[in-house]
Amino acid sequence: MAYTQQEIEFIRQHSLDMDKNRRFPKAVLDFIYDRRLFHLFVPNQLDGRMTELPEAARQFQACSRIDGNLGWAVTIGAGGGFFAALLEHDVSQQIFARREAVIAGSGMPTGTAKRVEGGYIVSGSWKYCSGSSYATTFTANAVIEAAETSTESDCTVSASVEKEIRAFAFHPEQIRIHPDWNAFGLRATASHTIAADEVFVPEHRTFMFDKTMGFENEPIYRYPFLPFAQVSFAAVAIGIAEHFLEAAEALAVERGGGTYVMDKLKKHSDFLRDFTTTFYKSVEASWRELLLQGGISASTEAEITAASIGAAKTALTCGQALFPLLGLAAAMEDSEVNRCWRDLQTACSHSLLRSYS
Repeated sequence: MAYTQQEIEFIRQHSLDMDKNRRFPKAVLDFIYDRRLFHLFVPNQLDGRMTELPEAARQFQACSRIDGNLGWAVTIGAGGGFFAALLEHDVSQQIFARREAVIAGSGMPTGTAKRVEGGYIVSGSWKYCSGSSYATTFTANAVIEAAETSTESDCTVSASVEKEIRAFAFHPEQIRIHPDWNAFGLRATASHTIAADEVFVPEHRTFMFDKTMGFENEPIYRYPFLPFAQVSFAAVAIGIAEHFLEAAEALAVERGGGTYVMDKLKKHSDFLRDFTTTFYKSVEASWRELLLQGGISASTEAEITAASIGAAKTALTCGQALFPLLGLAAAMEDSEVNRCWRDLQTACSHSLLRSYS
C-alpha cells in the first residue's frame, strides 16, 4: 500500500503534537484502524489482512518514513498478530476479530504465575510495552512456580530445576499502566511499564511459543520469531532514516546548501539506498526458502540477523554523521529533523538491532 502525499501530510501535521504530548490523537489511530495496519499478520478469517513478510516490512518502512512514532506503533502492533496461531481459535476470534484490536506486551519473563484450578494467578511487572495506552489485550510472560512435593519419610521438598515459562493474555482491566516512558525519542508510542497483581488468567488464555494451535497453513507463523522481529525493526530504522535525510536536506537548502553538507547528504543517501536493496534481497530470499522448504536454515537466520543489524547501523550512521553539520536549528526539539534524529537513536537502541563488533 503506497501512501499519497495528502495522507503523509495528514499524519505529519500531527507529528509535533504527538511528540510533545506523548500520545496518538484519535485521528491517527483511526488512520491505522481504517487501513487495518495492526492486522498485517492476522489471518483473513479473523478480519485480518495477512501479508507476506517482505511486503509487511515495506509497510513498516513506509509508515516510519511518514513518522517514526507511526512506524514503531504499527510494527509492534502488527507483530502481535503472531499470537493468533498460538491461542485457541475461539480466543483468537475474541482478541483479534474487531477493528481496534491490538496487543501490547512484553516477552521478558519478569512475572510469576501459580497454578490454580482452571488457570493461573499471575503477578509481575513488564517494561517497554509499546501501545499500552490503546491496547485491547495485553500479553506477558511469567515463570510458573514449581509445584512442591513431599515424601512421607523425610518430608523433603523438591522442585523442578527447569523453569517453565508461559505467556498470558490479559484483559485491559486486569492491568495497571505505569506511565514511565520518558525516552527522548518515539515519545508517542506509550511504551510504558505494565503490572498485574494476583490476577486470575484462565487456562485457555495462556499459550506457549513452541505450540501452534491453528492456522498452520499461514507461512508467517513458520518464520522464526527472532529474525522476524529483527527484519521488522530494521525496516523501521530505514524508514526513519529516510525521513531524517529528507528533513536534513530541506534544512540544509534553507541554510544555503553548502557543498560539503550536500555532498555528505548524497553520500549517506546512497549508502542507505544500497544497503536497503541488499537488506530486502536477503528478506525476500529467506521468504522464498520458507515457502519452498517449510522453514529457513540456521545459515539463513544468521544472514537475516546480519542484514537487519547492518541496515539499522547504516540508518543510524546517517544521523550520527549528518546531525552535527546542521547547525543550531537542528538542535531545537520542535524541528522536524530533530524529531527524526531522536526517533532514529531510540529505535536503534533496541537490543535486537545492536551490534558490538
